[in-house]
Amino acid sequence: MSNSEVQSPHILIMDDDPDQLRLLVAALRNASYRVSVALNGDQGYARATVLLPDLIFLDVRMPGRNGITIARLLKANPATQDTPIIFISALVEQHERLAGLRAGAVDYICKPFHVDEILERTRIHLALSQKKSMLPADSTERIIFTDSKIPAASLSANLLLRQLASEYIFNHINEPSLKSSDVASSMQIPMRRLNAVFEASDGISAFEFIRQERMHRAALMLGQSTLTIAEVAIEVGYPNPANFSTEFKKFWKKSPTQFRNESQVDPNILIGLLSRKHV
Repeated sequence: MSNSEVQSPHILIMDDDPDQLRLLVAALRNASYRVSVALNGDQGYARATVLLPDLIFLDVRMPGRNGITIARLLKANPATQDTPIIFISALVEQHERLAGLRAGAVDYICKPFHVDEILERTRIHLALSQKKSMLPADSTERIIFTDSKIPAASLSANLLLRQLASEYIFNHINEPSLKSSDVASSMQIPMRRLNAVFEASDGISAFEFIRQERMHRAALMLGQSTLTIAEVAIEVGYPNPANFSTEFKKFWKKSPTQFRNESQVDPNILIGLLSRKHV
């Protein structure tokens, strides 16, 4: 992955209006943003948790769960709670706009929109978001207190390498061929160095980080979306649902179906999972 790809913000759009979608995608890509698309709320939520975009455009009315519900789910998930959400909707009444803001959005744009306004608001909210810490505070603390004898310069390098490696993994985690060696190659560092970074920050190898990330995201999607098990499997890099089910049961000690049923009966199962997430 080139430096330009690392630095180019990634925007996820959730909208089922093909005309508005084409216009929005074209405008953002012409401004050099990376863009992903979801045509309904459940698919959008799943992609948000896998891709971890820098900003989300979200329509209110979509097939399946509406945008307000999806926004609340995103804000309840530690992995996406800090991602700025901008509603873009044909619902223009004050109470409708307030509902969007109360669900956690940073802005609300009414359709039909003006491209210049979209681009300016995108720029503003990305700039505001980038002022926040690039890593969660607890991740920084884990690295800093792993060994107080490590020089400060090495700590800073580890933080940067982990950030770049994590971003590569998040952007490619739905690819079945993703391996830790791919991450090391993209960053032009030896595998030994990559593993040392993850062992210092998370206590696990890069390979195990990828495996845990896939299993955590799969569990989140099973518990918080209506995607089928096969669709969840594809989102986390398993084209074969049977192989996915085997790996999921090996990791969580229960099948995907059992996990989904139990998390629907007892939401605390999912809450406990969210509190253990490593990103």
